Amino acid sequence: MIARRGWLQAAAALSALPAAVRAADGVALPPPPLSDQRLANGLRVVGLPMPGAGTVAVQVWYRVGGKDDPPGRSGFAHLFEHLMFKRTARLPDEAFDRLTEDVGGSNNAFTAADVTVYTNDVPANHLERLLWAEAERMQNLRVDAANLASERDVVKEELREHVEADPYGRLFEALPGLAYQRHPYRRPVIGRIEDLDAATLADVQRFHATFYRPDNAVLIVAGGFDPADLDRLVDRHFGPLTAPKTPIPRVTVTEPRRTEGRRVNLRAPIVPLPAVALLWQGPQAGAADAPALQVASALLSQGDSARLAETLVFRDQLAQSAGFWADLNADAGMLAAYAVAAGGRTPAVVEKALHAELKRLATQPIAEAELDKVRTQLLTAVVAGRQSPTGVAEAAGWAIVNHGDPREAEAEVARLQAVTAADVQRVMRRHVLERPVVAVHYSAAAAKAGAR
Repeated sequence: MIARRGWLQAAAALSALPAAVRAADGVALPPPPLSDQRLANGLRVVGLPMPGAGTVAVQVWYRVGGKDDPPGRSGFAHLFEHLMFKRTARLPDEAFDRLTEDVGGSNNAFTAADVTVYTNDVPANHLERLLWAEAERMQNLRVDAANLASERDVVKEELREHVEADPYGRLFEALPGLAYQRHPYRRPVIGRIEDLDAATLADVQRFHATFYRPDNAVLIVAGGFDPADLDRLVDRHFGPLTAPKTPIPRVTVTEPRRTEGRRVNLRAPIVPLPAVALLWQGPQAGAADAPALQVASALLSQGDSARLAETLVFRDQLAQSAGFWADLNADAGMLAAYAVAAGGRTPAVVEKALHAELKRLATQPIAEAELDKVRTQLLTAVVAGRQSPTGVAEAAGWAIVNHGDPREAEAEVARLQAVTAADVQRVMRRHVLERPVVAVHYSAAAAKAGAR
């Protein structure tokens, strides 16, 4: 089976690791050389030299995400991710493609609930021009009506493609709004059409001035560079930037503990088969329970041999697909289980089966071989991700977002290896069995009278 082949490949990859990263009782990643400093303007700079690497990753992590969107303006952080690729005082539109792709590199960006991140991967001798370009768009972006109109249309098309055109897109996009009661995590990061349409040029310019500033950013550079050269280049290109004197607004909402469950019926067009989703409150990404929840999620839904697929899809044929994930953010988290019903199966039957599988994981013995397989898969993914400058930089970025310290990235291996079967069952009881659940049934909307 596919999952077993992946397990064997994972085991082979781990056994092939050099002795320097294999401890007697497991896997240990040696901490990389790391510098972590702040410039006078507030910019945090993290350097991760990788001797011998032929490329460098240059990433800028802005502490602004979907949770920071203004009320009634969902999708602003995502919209601005697109606007940052437009012209500056010294760069034309889409210049980052020319600076990266034309030399054999790449660039990208993503918006999450807590951050917006811009990534570049280029040959090491192109480091300075990327540092110059990132400093240029941090300070001198041109936000005008034409750019706003074009990029708003791009974001709206993304929303139509990934949410409205997908039979189950509306379900998954609605889940945070049902799981969270007060925290702005409840708003969709991608945005809503009506909110995007309501955005004015003044709104967007104000958002840029508020959040896109050196004291709200982390510059992460990993790969083949000399640390002394990096310090000199950062001082040259980022040192002259200024930070506004106005404070940066922060989300201070504390998500209240849910005290009662609820049931929700959602309907949407073009839903070929009904689906069920179950939602619980989860902890913060940096919480002590996070690694055990990551292992629990893998046991339930990582691969065709995972529990939900094996039981609901293959053995009992109640569902076409099923899964579980722990969506843990810096302030709070959401746990979600879902299943798309097989033909002729009702949502009630599928919901009962989902609950039963989650309870089985929480209360019945977990075979050591099953736990070892999942830990191997997770550890291999971590180790494989640290083989490139881009992976090393991204791991440091998430460690800063979730723990405040880039060095926490290396502790991830130890935390995953330390998870026991008892830990998995404890967190499943604590966060699932003993917490109120939001049960969502999703089905096709009734056809309108006269529709064909």
